[in-house]
Amino acid sequence: MSTSVSTSPRVARVALVTGATGGIGEAVVERLVADGFAVAVHYAGNKAKAEALVEKIAASGGQVLAVGGDVADEQQMQAAFDAVETAFGGIDVVVNTAGIMLLAPIAELNLDDLDRMHRTNIRGTFVVSQQAARRVRRGGAIINVSTSVTRTQLPTYGAYVASKAAVESITLILARELRGRDITVNTVAPGPVATPLFLEGKDEETIGRFAKAAPLERLGEPRDIAESVAFLAGPARWVNGQVLYSNGGLA
Repeated sequence: MSTSVSTSPRVARVALVTGATGGIGEAVVERLVADGFAVAVHYAGNKAKAEALVEKIAASGGQVLAVGGDVADEQQMQAAFDAVETAFGGIDVVVNTAGIMLLAPIAELNLDDLDRMHRTNIRGTFVVSQQAARRVRRGGAIINVSTSVTRTQLPTYGAYVASKAAVESITLILARELRGRDITVNTVAPGPVATPLFLEGKDEETIGRFAKAAPLERLGEPRDIAESVAFLAGPARWVNGQVLYSNGGLA
């Protein structure tokens, strides 16, 4: 199922952003549109928000398409990639921001939550990366999203970090497997970012502690992560097979 709005028959570079109704995903969409991309806005469940974002971008003259689907379902993602190629003629950049975060100490984690994160964060990244590896054109980029907690190792993040460490491994190996294709594959690992996903369930004291942790003494904003993604999607052609920590200097 897709909804498309295109204001011009001329398409330059094309990007697909999964999880585009989330805080970081939406910021990435808006930044890539500003950089001249035609962008496919992917959603899993929030169709209304995706269509509102599409209308907003189209009203300002951008070329945009909304596509739905479960990132962990290979048939649905194949259909989403097909819709983007039909609308815009090909795909140059895939940004996979789709993910879920469920926190608890390892000793107390509900294993159903572990399975949910595994399905979205690991299988979903693998399915999207597989389609991207088959579809992205020469000179393109594949960008996944991890977390800086793979280094800071905070309590209660064990299962989430395990899933994101897998994302990093998939990324680094795919970069080597695409040798000779002129396609870069990288991961952005944000620090604490003021999104609903991060803020949910945290009191003001906890949020303030996270804000003070980085030398820049603030939480990241979705636009900060979008800048890093735009760098990897555009001028950063010599950055490949890397994890870029976008966290304000957090250790």
